[in-house]
This record gives sequence, structure tokens and C-alpha cells, in this order.
Amino acid sequence: MFRLFLMLTLLAMPTQRALALERPPEGSEVQLFIENDLLARTDRYYTNGIKFGGGMGFDLLQLPAAEFLRQVAPEAAGKVHLGLFLGQNLYTPRAIGVSQAQPLDRPWAAWLYLGGVAQRARDNRLDTVEIDLGLVGPSALGREVQSGWHRLIGSPQPRGWQHQIPNEPAILVSWLAKSKHGLGSVAGLDLEAIPHGGASVGTVMTLARGGGLLRLGRHMTGFGPDTIEPGGAMLQNMRREVEPGRGQGMEWYVFAGVDHRLVAHNIFLDGAVFRDGPSVNRRPHVYDLSLGLSLRHGSLRVSMTRVKRSEEFFTAASRGGRQTFDSINLGLEF
Repeated sequence: MFRLFLMLTLLAMPTQRALALERPPEGSEVQLFIENDLLARTDRYYTNGIKFGGGMGFDLLQLPAAEFLRQVAPEAAGKVHLGLFLGQNLYTPRAIGVSQAQPLDRPWAAWLYLGGVAQRARDNRLDTVEIDLGLVGPSALGREVQSGWHRLIGSPQPRGWQHQIPNEPAILVSWLAKSKHGLGSVAGLDLEAIPHGGASVGTVMTLARGGGLLRLGRHMTGFGPDTIEPGGAMLQNMRREVEPGRGQGMEWYVFAGVDHRLVAHNIFLDGAVFRDGPSVNRRPHVYDLSLGLSLRHGSLRVSMTRVKRSEEFFTAASRGGRQTFDSINLGLEF
């Protein structure tokens, strides 16, 4: 199955001409997202997420994503923009040094995926659809990535990956809508509210979500900080289309937000869909509280976010506990 995933990734790569050492087309961009609990001094639950890609015009999963976008936002005008991302998420129990099975804690799990994205803006609204196709289980390379990273930084080795949820293909289809609303100024700084709502369906997760953030700063553009979750990133040429204030100088803002999810299915807690494997009792209501800073100078953007997540699960022996982790986004436009 990993060979199949690798083949799909290669099919999504640029042609030989695009691989030449030329400047990418104007409006292209690349983005890197990293989420980790290292600075929070924990190593458990959702312990690492990485996602790389951006607004680039290939034709693998983006075409069905574009068609789905036209269905969920049929009244929206404007061009549909496309993107492609490759990502991996890792999940572990609290005690990663235990080699025995831990049926009374969160299962070991990894998710490796390729995501095609379609996006369209209208006035102060942004609609995004992302279709992620990949694998869960040993073929998602969770053991290899976490063990290699821990050797690099000198942390204890994870010992229980042999008990992770089993191999199976996985899919996730997500829609996210954002809008932004000016609220005036505070101490000479601009204040905006950016509510959001959406839903995800698939063998990975099925959920509905809603929330928003407040941001305060200068020369603010876009729809808040780009984020790792499906639909969280702006794509090729979107910024030039919806951001008339880009030339005003350095952009900066601080922000605080909340995201609430009503979860009907989570493969990393409920266990594999088509095969038997470890699982725990999932909580249906989960929320994130976030606080952070975003900066942009010219074509370079960076945002840093501290996320506090509510309890996601419980077992017969104990509660799952809350979690804190950090999220970093780096973006480069061309």
C-alpha cells in the first residue's frame, strides 16, 4: 500500500519541464506546517503533525475537490484556485516507553496522506474543499519518523508502535468556510473577527465544526493565520486576488481563537474501520483554544500558535486528559 501511495505522489509531481531550474509561476507559493508538543514538555496523544505543499496547478485530487467546491458554494463567483499537500500525523499513548499493549490509553496511530485542495473567494468569504487520500497503520511510517526524530534530539525511544492501529486505506473530504468582519480600531490598531464553520466526512473523521478568532494588528490581510487542518491554507494567487493592502508594509497581528467540533467518528480513537484493532471511548465534543502571533514581510510569512485541546477520549481506567501543543506555519510566495 505504501508503494501505491508513493506512486500517487509521483503522479502529482510537476512535469520534467516544471522541474527545470526556473522561477515558479507568479502567484505560486509553498507552505510548511509543523505541530508538536515538544515546547509544552509532553510527548503524548497528538504528538506531531507535518504538512507541506501549497498553491500549485497540478491535476490529481484537485479536480474532484473543485467539483465538490462548486456544489457546496454554488453561488460564489470568482476563479477556483488549486493546491496540493503531503502530510503525516502521529498519535501515541501517554507512556511511549512501554513496549506492552496499553488497552486503557490512546492507541498508537499514524496517518500519511496526499491532499488535493480547491478554493474560491467572494467578497469577505473564503470557501475551501480538501480531499485527503492516504493510509493509516504501519505503512504510514509513524514508527520510523518518531524514532528517527527522537534519536536526533536525544529523547527516549518510543517502544510500542507494534501495537498501532492496522494498515488500511483512508479518505477524508472536508469543507471549511471563513469570513472576516472589521470591528474598528483599538489603540490605533485594526480589530477583525473571523468566524468559520465546516464539516468533514470520511473513514478518517466525520465531524461538524464551528468557531472563530479575533485578531489585532496592522496591515492585516487574508483570513487569519494559515493552519494545518483540512481547508486551513490559502492557495495560489488567492492573496493577490483578495488582499488589496499587500503593499502597505510589514504585516503583523496577534490573535486568539476557539474551534469546537462535534465528532461522530475518529479513526485514531475508534480504531480501524475495516479491521479489528485497538480503540478507546471517544468524546463527541472537542474544542481547541488558540493564541498566537503572525508576521509577514514581503513574500515571507510566519505564524506561531499555542493550542490547548480539550479531552478527546476516556477509558475504563482513566480520563484522557487535556493537551497542549504548538503550531508553526512558514509560507513563501513567488
